[in-house]
Amino acid sequence: MCGIALVLSGGGRVVVAPSAAAAAAAADAAARIQPSDEGKGVTVDELKAALRRRGPDSLGCERLRVRADGTILGRDGCDCGVGDGGDVGDTELCFIGATLQLRGAEPISQPMVGQSGSVLVYNGEIYGGVHVADDQNDTQSLLSSLESCCSCECHALVRDEECPCCGSVGKSVPHILSTIKGPWALIYWQAAPTVKVIESGEDNDFSESTNMSYWEELPCGIYSIQLKSLEKSGMCMKEACVSEVRRHDWINSSLDELIQWKRKSIVPTVDDLTSHQNSVGCLSQSFRNSTESDRNASYKVLIALRESVMLRTNLNRLFQDDLNKLKDDELAPIAILFSGGLDSMILAALLDQCLDSNWTIDLLNVSFDGQLAPDRISALAGLKELQRISPIRRWRLVEIDTALTNLKGESEHVMSLIHPSNTYMDLNIGIALWLAAGGDGWVDGSICNMQDACRYKYKSTSRVLLVGSGADEQCAGYGRHRTKYRLGGWVSLDEEMRLDVQRIWKRNMGRDDRCISDHGKEARFPFLDENVIKTLLEIPLWDIARLDEPVGKGDKKILREVANLLGLKEAALQPKRAIQFGSRIARESNRKNFGSNRAANQASAGSVEIHQHAR
Repeated sequence: MCGIALVLSGGGRVVVAPSAAAAAAAADAAARIQPSDEGKGVTVDELKAALRRRGPDSLGCERLRVRADGTILGRDGCDCGVGDGGDVGDTELCFIGATLQLRGAEPISQPMVGQSGSVLVYNGEIYGGVHVADDQNDTQSLLSSLESCCSCECHALVRDEECPCCGSVGKSVPHILSTIKGPWALIYWQAAPTVKVIESGEDNDFSESTNMSYWEELPCGIYSIQLKSLEKSGMCMKEACVSEVRRHDWINSSLDELIQWKRKSIVPTVDDLTSHQNSVGCLSQSFRNSTESDRNASYKVLIALRESVMLRTNLNRLFQDDLNKLKDDELAPIAILFSGGLDSMILAALLDQCLDSNWTIDLLNVSFDGQLAPDRISALAGLKELQRISPIRRWRLVEIDTALTNLKGESEHVMSLIHPSNTYMDLNIGIALWLAAGGDGWVDGSICNMQDACRYKYKSTSRVLLVGSGADEQCAGYGRHRTKYRLGGWVSLDEEMRLDVQRIWKRNMGRDDRCISDHGKEARFPFLDENVIKTLLEIPLWDIARLDEPVGKGDKKILREVANLLGLKEAALQPKRAIQFGSRIARESNRKNFGSNRAANQASAGSVEIHQHAR
């Protein structure tokens, strides 16, 4: 992911409005800004340093000075040192873009300026909706589409393609953004005589945004600000500020349906359950004896997941200069955050089908207990199973070992990355993800069937990482799902799963993205592809999970059947283990901070805030 930001300044003061679209971009720069610094503000140089870790390929700035009536007083691409904003009511906008280029034939830099004078900084990937040629970059293609948009304010508020104001049949900015498939965030200055629009968003539900802290996870959506109303907002006198931010509806009805996350078939009839009755025995035998409906459902999910992985790993869409720099023994442009569990094994098997066999696949595994951690044990077993189903592939298991006591400086840095998340659980997950994404570990050449059969130091150069986020939320993989089912049946289970999916952006995605992209790498989430979500919602809940069956069988039932289709018989039986437990960082953290696991449990460590921790 790239790093993007917008700084508004005026009246001798720098302002980052916490309820504005500007804050969405600034949140990308939360790295290296300590929670203790809240409210003190940050300098442009600090923002640049944080963003450059996300986008190591290029760093650029574009500065505009604008009057309250919309008149542009000047613009330049200098270092964006923030000035005094000029006269009362004048505002300075400093766009910053740090680029991690993963697509296109030629190097690009951000911010991008269109022929009309519009400015775009973009962070994300486009997998559909806006055409991107194989030799073109996402940002270039998106700016070209946005340049054709009507700039009338009224057009941005209606679903019709024809503008009720000027009669233009060109799409509005919300129309264009609603068509994008894939994860994204952006800031867009639409140059027009009267209205300036800034947009930012992704795809999820909106929640209360009052009482926001200095750094805040922005609720997903499309927002706009009119700079001409700054002086009239009543929120300031002689300082730059923002007016009430307007949130726009998604124009794409199918996207609205995904956000609502409603399943048609929730409660089974007696006939449904008896017709899907599995035989007693191992899961592979159960799958052979399952009904045609079961198999059709798992095939549909398999096809959707394979297409999702293909979209995210197509080498025609990777920046060719990066591939050309790799040596023969480093040919691993794509890696997987790998525990050897069900989700990462499915991703590995699908990546093997989508990627030319000449490329090595790096499997990144982190442990805080050496070879004894559950995730290390399952990773070694998973490596053998992958070698069995695809013996010609070079699978490289990267063993990333460390001790929590050796990570004081790193822990402080990760605290800044996970903010505003602030619990020990968030910190444990963040540290594990940050270390895994760094890819700095050891390879045992003898078990990986490498030419060098010795154990040697290795740092993965993969810039694209596949991550299994979203599988547990959509397929009932958490222990609380089993509890909800036991207490309230199918309806309660469905409600809990919907809650998990609709809040995943706030609880997981921002934290995880910042920890991974801090290494100049991009996380991609095949289980959160729009078509995968749609496919899973079309399947009856009782085909997704059977939580009256044992752990490792009924939970994530649909994915266990997909694993069987891929030949992953052992992985299909793996129980769910969260990364903080599988890597054993939670155990080490509990001992360090509470003295023991028992003391940590008594203190409800997962919900204890860590403002005084790691100093």
